[in-house]
Amino acid sequence: MSADRDADASLVERVKENPGPALGWLAGALILFALEAGAVVHFVTGLFGPGVELPTLLTRDLIPNGGYQTASGGWEKTFLGLAPAYAWALRVVLIYAYAFLWLVWLWRGYVVFRENYRHADWTPRDDMVDRLRGHRWGQFGAVVVFAFVVMAMFAPALGPTTVEKNISNPYSHYIEHYNDEGQLENITVGTANLGSRSQGTPERNVGPMQYDKFGRWHPFGTLPSGKDMFTFMAAGARISLFIGLISIGASGLIAAAFALLTAYYKGLVDLAVVIVGDSIMSLPRLLFVMLLSVVLGGTWIAEIYSGALVLALIFAGTGWPFLWRSVRGPAMQVSEQEWIDAAKSFGQRPTVTMRKHMAPYILGYLLVYASMSLGGVIIAVAGLSFLGLGINPPTPEWGRAVDIGQSYVTTSSWHISFIPGVMIVLVVTAFNALGDGIRDAIDPQSGSGEGEGSEAAAATGGGA
Repeated sequence: MSADRDADASLVERVKENPGPALGWLAGALILFALEAGAVVHFVTGLFGPGVELPTLLTRDLIPNGGYQTASGGWEKTFLGLAPAYAWALRVVLIYAYAFLWLVWLWRGYVVFRENYRHADWTPRDDMVDRLRGHRWGQFGAVVVFAFVVMAMFAPALGPTTVEKNISNPYSHYIEHYNDEGQLENITVGTANLGSRSQGTPERNVGPMQYDKFGRWHPFGTLPSGKDMFTFMAAGARISLFIGLISIGASGLIAAAFALLTAYYKGLVDLAVVIVGDSIMSLPRLLFVMLLSVVLGGTWIAEIYSGALVLALIFAGTGWPFLWRSVRGPAMQVSEQEWIDAAKSFGQRPTVTMRKHMAPYILGYLLVYASMSLGGVIIAVAGLSFLGLGINPPTPEWGRAVDIGQSYVTTSSWHISFIPGVMIVLVVTAFNALGDGIRDAIDPQSGSGEGEGSEAAAATGGGA
């Protein structure tokens, strides 16, 4: 197959020569995207104000779970008359199935590229993928990270209710239920929340996997305010993922750029970046982040996504030296190779040399340390919210739930702090496990400390 392909042809040219497999995969991807395109539009527009509502397939409107129980024990206004717990569970299963189908289709895209458009039949990347597929600890991390990412991306549809109805503006929305006199009553969500509070006593507690007295299903129970905790956690996952991805992405770009510059030019450029990076690393990071969050809290950028963007930029600005130190060693190592000297002698532009011959070498190391750092950002955001800083209330955030429930840990309402605490630990551990899997896939000898793996680890450690 690959022998017939022009080794000098670009990917676009190869696709033009054989468009069938690419168009088939693209058609499937467009169909999958069209099913949930409205959710993407809602999220993007929601960053700057009220999100634009467009119909999507996996919504609570299509599979509602917010009805009420009749006197005969049946349910009205739920999907097919199912109990809210079953209707909600069905929607959750379909959402995760849809996300898994996307994962399968992306893998299918890689296979299509490998079989039809890649120059070589085999590359070292194939062995990396095979090693990662056999790495059980890395697979555990990948599964948990997948579940977390899906929870964040589909938060509005996954929750038994919505943030707007149950958390942000509960007194502007209504629910129906049969009262003690057997009459169908229409009350505000805020009033219902007052009767569904979890405040540490058996009489005032709605625990995990329970209904409240208004017939509302709460998979994680309720908060002391009576608000649904699963909805709170799902929305908080979206905030945490947004901050983590933006901060790590920006930090990674800065770190990679400085690593390539310092490795290529060395001398004064390296010294200048070392001074700046060490100066930032010498500061007590938590206090520095707290100071910047307060100083920038009154600016216009702090209003974007309830302060999530400014917090992401703060973490990026204070975190890039740690990533840069991690990839500086490998960048220095590759800059001493003969092909770099050959590229210089042929008069190749520095930017081309760094992009084509140096950047691919450090990308794997950057990916490993970025995946491990992402968990640290998530736990740092939770810590700031626990201290009452960071994300502007009432926007949900996991650390705030831990703070709210800390006085109820030994009571009937133990779930308020326990569930978010366990989820924080689980997600952070999963990102570290995934990072371990990627590291071992890239360098199978990294764990044994032998051969080339130990040399790469020493180079990396020397720059850390």
